[in-house]
Amino acid sequence: MELRDKVAQLPAQPGVYLYKDGSGKVIYVGKAKSLRSRVRSYFNDDRLADSKTGTLIAEATDIDYILVDNEKEALALENNLIKQYKPRFNILLRDDKTYPYIQLTAEEFPRVYVTRRLRKDGSTYHGPYFPGNLAHRLVNFIHRHFKVPSCKVDLTRQHTHPCLEYHIHRCHGPCVAGLTTKEIYGQAVRDVRLFLEGKHRNLIEGLRARMEAAAADLRFEEAAALRDLVSTVEELEQRQMMAAASGDDTDILAYYAEPPLIAVNLFHLRGGRIVDRREFFWEDQVSFQPEEFFTDLLLQLYLDQQYVPHLIHVPVEFEDREILEELLSEKRGRKVEIHTPQRGQKKAMLALVETNAKHSFDLRFRVMKPSSEAIQGALQDALGLEEAVKRIECFDISHIQGTDKVASMVVWEEGRMKKSDYRKFIIKTVQGNDDFASMREVVTRRYGRIQAEGGKMPSLVLIDGGLGQLHAAAEALEAIGIINQPLASIAKREEWIYVLGNEHEPVVLDKFSPVLHLVQQVRDEAHRFAVTFHRSRRDTQRLTSELREIPGVGPKTVEKLLKHFGSLDRVRAATETELMEVAGRVGARRLKEFFSATPPGNGE
Repeated sequence: MELRDKVAQLPAQPGVYLYKDGSGKVIYVGKAKSLRSRVRSYFNDDRLADSKTGTLIAEATDIDYILVDNEKEALALENNLIKQYKPRFNILLRDDKTYPYIQLTAEEFPRVYVTRRLRKDGSTYHGPYFPGNLAHRLVNFIHRHFKVPSCKVDLTRQHTHPCLEYHIHRCHGPCVAGLTTKEIYGQAVRDVRLFLEGKHRNLIEGLRARMEAAAADLRFEEAAALRDLVSTVEELEQRQMMAAASGDDTDILAYYAEPPLIAVNLFHLRGGRIVDRREFFWEDQVSFQPEEFFTDLLLQLYLDQQYVPHLIHVPVEFEDREILEELLSEKRGRKVEIHTPQRGQKKAMLALVETNAKHSFDLRFRVMKPSSEAIQGALQDALGLEEAVKRIECFDISHIQGTDKVASMVVWEEGRMKKSDYRKFIIKTVQGNDDFASMREVVTRRYGRIQAEGGKMPSLVLIDGGLGQLHAAAEALEAIGIINQPLASIAKREEWIYVLGNEHEPVVLDKFSPVLHLVQQVRDEAHRFAVTFHRSRRDTQRLTSELREIPGVGPKTVEKLLKHFGSLDRVRAATETELMEVAGRVGARRLKEFFSATPPGNGE
């Protein structure tokens, strides 16, 4: 049956339709109040003239549909199916910045982490938080006041001594027997859970009861600590109440497009203040229809989020606005309004967001170099780090089948490569071809020395390699007592970035991303520096070993030749007069006689 004939048989009821190609793959998902009318419209001459619709109909060989009771259900189902099938003709939400959650793990001794993705692993997740550093500030608050850590220490085995976090009173020390008990730690975790759930009244009541009990038992130091914590939590609660009363939460979206390239900016206003900004980019929107675009964007942006603002401002009116308002209001539990401002302060704010969208477009697609401060913040957001990245130290290993093993460390600082801080390493303790062991040795040597000299750790340690190299570096740092050091690796084939602590959710950036370009630049420089050092060392060893075979040419002469010419090929190519300047008349004659008897390729 022809596709047109199938369309004619569609019911005139609300539902979702799915176009499929010849292999049965879903290539487009749409929704309609009347399936028959909507899908028939794709075959009108004016729509077929549109490049996107024309290409879709040319590739589609089949159509499927799902009936629902009303347009609202169709809108929600369309969103779910787009996320499930990721059809290439739909607008898919992609960005370099996802907002963080706080994860409270389900371990025997739970820990807290900042994460960008939710998993079904038994943990409880709270958020999302923005601005992005808010999650890190809250986790830092939990460390200081509840002593529940974010470390990567293996708590399934006992350790001989605690790390620095215990000594500065930011952890109860569950890694070492006798430092805490399950009851004490469990109470701290219950407090953290109440704090993250926003049940501040319950938390304060519990803290006050424990404070009074401690005072009655003459444990005055403990009672004073609990009193201070009660005051801190009360102050936080007052701040939140004041912020909530000071203005409606508003999100403002605007775009700049030169199809197929599109940039969208989203500004978050909370309590009347801009608290954060988010960017989205597309490179494949050949046919750009703003009304359809923003319907799909808002669906994917808000329908699966835990928090929806009261007001959403968009630059265009669209057909499904009222249905989407109803759907989001149900999700929020309170009214959600979607507006397109026409005048006044709200229109001015929309214009500001449009200006920023144009700037984002230029930075992404016109290859303008972002400022050092901008790229530091972008790297922090993309990797989910607690602080902006001011200094990166990147490591790479180089060898040929396990011989002449060396490593390099290059440094990026404040927007540029800092060559004066580059370091070379000769691998001393590893036998054979073991890159992981080599990485452990180099990282141990580098940061063991920094520890001994009281130096400062970099904002980010970057490893050229995949998960194996990342974990080798992490083991080395833990072995010398360094934990919570930002550590990441970049795998060559996929160009995915793995961040320690979130290895299960690699950071995948698109090819236009300035963050990816920076990480690639630093990684490639480390590789270049390692390979150059390896070749130099290998050539030096070849030169030394071969020259020492020449009768009458001693070690001091070999050293002079090496220093003067730099490589065996250059010594071979030198004239007798040039050799005479370094090795003397007799030495030069012996060298030329030897090279004449052993042409290149023999014995090298």
